[in-house]
Amino acid sequence: MADRPNIVLVHGAWADGSCWSAVIERLQADGFTVTAPQFPETSLAADVARLRQVLARQGGPTVVVGHSYGGQIVTALGTDAPNAVALVYIAAFGLDEGESIGKLLAQGPPTPALAHLDVDARGFAWLPEDDFVNHFAADVDPALARVMFAVQQPLSWTALDEVMGAPAWRSLPSWFLVAEGDQAIPPDAQRQFAARMKATTVEVPTNHVAMVSHPDDVLKLIGSAVQSLR
Repeated sequence: MADRPNIVLVHGAWADGSCWSAVIERLQADGFTVTAPQFPETSLAADVARLRQVLARQGGPTVVVGHSYGGQIVTALGTDAPNAVALVYIAAFGLDEGESIGKLLAQGPPTPALAHLDVDARGFAWLPEDDFVNHFAADVDPALARVMFAVQQPLSWTALDEVMGAPAWRSLPSWFLVAEGDQAIPPDAQRQFAARMKATTVEVPTNHVAMVSHPDDVLKLIGSAVQSLR
């Protein structure tokens, strides 16, 4: 519909675009044009280039939604974010200039979901099945969690050392869903991200993959961003 912004959904590490399925279905039913592209996760630069490619194809104002490492991709758009008018972070990284995911995670012990990363010979990190099902997607039906495990997109280990430039949230209004039971990104870190970007923030009693286990809450937050644009 012409009076509605487009929605672009950015998946994180160890996921793919299908993780947004429940959200996509509802948004499409409400008349939104939705895109949930696949990201190579070979480097932050490659992921940001893919996002800019997708944003350039949008036919007007676009709300960009990022989950987990997808928040890193969204943030790294900086001031070059074609058509983007609002950012929504779902249990995501929202780093500031000069920061990296690796340095952030090194401030404490490994979170349960990331405690046993399996880095292969090409330098890509995979999640073991037990950690994926019981920690990464802890509040998802186990049968569905195992499907998500099967289609996981590994992350290049070098992504942890990528240093953030000027963050996109400094120039675009932002919304943030804090996952209170997150076993991948510490909830307190999420609260800090949200506070310094002055994001409209909600807290939900969910684990890391909120768009799968709590799609209604994710949709409500996206809807809040859309309403603000009107």
